[in-house]
Amino acid sequence: MTNEVANDWWRDAVVYQVYPRSFADGNGDGTGDLIGVYDKLEYLSALGVDAIWLSPFYTSPLADGGYDVADYCDVDPRFGTLADFDLLIGRAHELNIRVIVDIVPNHSSSEHPWFREALAGIGRDRYIFRDQPNDWESIFGGPAWTQVPDGQWYLHLFDPSQPDFNWSHPDVHAFFKDVLRFWLQRGVDGFRIDVAHGMIKADGLPDVGALGHRQIELMTTAELPYFDQDGVHEIYREWRPILDEYGAMAVAEAWVSSPARLARYIGRDELHQAFNFDFMVAEFDAKSFRVVIEKSLAEAELVGAPTTWVLSNHDKPRHVTRYGGLARARAATLLMLSLPGSAYLYNGEELGLDEVTDLPPELREDPAFLRTGESRDGCRVPIPWAEGAWTNPWLPMPARWDAITADKQEHDPGSTLNFYRQAIRLRRGFRGDIQWLDVADGVLSFRRGDRRVVLNTSQSPVPIEGTVLMASGPVTDTLPPDTAVWLADR
Repeated sequence: MTNEVANDWWRDAVVYQVYPRSFADGNGDGTGDLIGVYDKLEYLSALGVDAIWLSPFYTSPLADGGYDVADYCDVDPRFGTLADFDLLIGRAHELNIRVIVDIVPNHSSSEHPWFREALAGIGRDRYIFRDQPNDWESIFGGPAWTQVPDGQWYLHLFDPSQPDFNWSHPDVHAFFKDVLRFWLQRGVDGFRIDVAHGMIKADGLPDVGALGHRQIELMTTAELPYFDQDGVHEIYREWRPILDEYGAMAVAEAWVSSPARLARYIGRDELHQAFNFDFMVAEFDAKSFRVVIEKSLAEAELVGAPTTWVLSNHDKPRHVTRYGGLARARAATLLMLSLPGSAYLYNGEELGLDEVTDLPPELREDPAFLRTGESRDGCRVPIPWAEGAWTNPWLPMPARWDAITADKQEHDPGSTLNFYRQAIRLRRGFRGDIQWLDVADGVLSFRRGDRRVVLNTSQSPVPIEGTVLMASGPVTDTLPPDTAVWLADR
């Protein structure tokens, strides 16, 4: 496989997010690893994905699931070695699967050598220290400042083990350009940028002021002096020539206040894509979906880039649970995979996994749990490949998943796994822009080329006409509630 992106593969790609710790265990120690990913590449190829996005596998104390990086250019021993990574990427490319890796530029681990030096008074200005804290709060709850023994305070928008870099320092700029090149030289095809809107803070670090409620949550579009500052775009203008040199792409995790603000992250001199989270948080309702789809397509048109669609990820409860059941989740998935742009799938959603809400408190590792009671652990439970496939997994799998293991779904034509495989394969046949069709309340329908899509979120069956290409559940000449269908004209 070549790393050239002359064909802009990412514009309509299906990308599968691999959460390495929970994907597949290659050495039997209860923690997923890179060899486990390698072993499942044929599975991912059969699923039909164009690329995988690897959540962090770097050297880390795992205080925040690996988003606390201690060494940006090595693999944590729990996940394997650089040789394992090279093996994985080589095999992925042989299977025509591209590889995107996470990069975490807003903060490091407190175990990073730079921060250890900073605590000793060396190079402290690579991070954000001050004599007195302001009123900023951590996304994980509590203050965003921690005091060190000499009396100064350092900023951490996330956990105290994740000190924020000072992007006003030239060393930080130079360091991350080197990190990009390190992974690009190993053959990666792109980057997912964590907290892409967070690196630059407002001059003077002004107080937010009393709000009468919690200042910040993980996924927020509030206007705050530590998010979406104009200076962040200078960083991406520095990075884009490096990406272009290697023919690589980048997608931003950016929570911002308006479509116009989001559009600024995308373009010929900045990034290629930004995640469209509005679709993920839409209600299971035809009107809600249509509003989000129209808004998202309009945003994309502003910059001439395709939008992205996502229903689940490592930070949000699985959509089977959010929507209240597998039928609605499959219907929403069929809608998503019919839309123009790229689709991002999450680690195990193709098996119809639900959120695990009853994990024992003592096993939960999300750093927000102790401070806010909120936990993302339930969407990070390991994937059930087969009964007994994991030995002492780092989070326990519920017994109900024994009925939906990957091996049991493999040869069942009605399984959710084979539903995803069929939908991804047939997705290639959609062409052109969306043309909305007039339908009853509670129903969403549009045409793309010679195909029509109908989603029924109402309480009653609705009539359909045409040849059924596939459906999210049983259909006749009517479409039941909580069901979607792809149709071709007779």
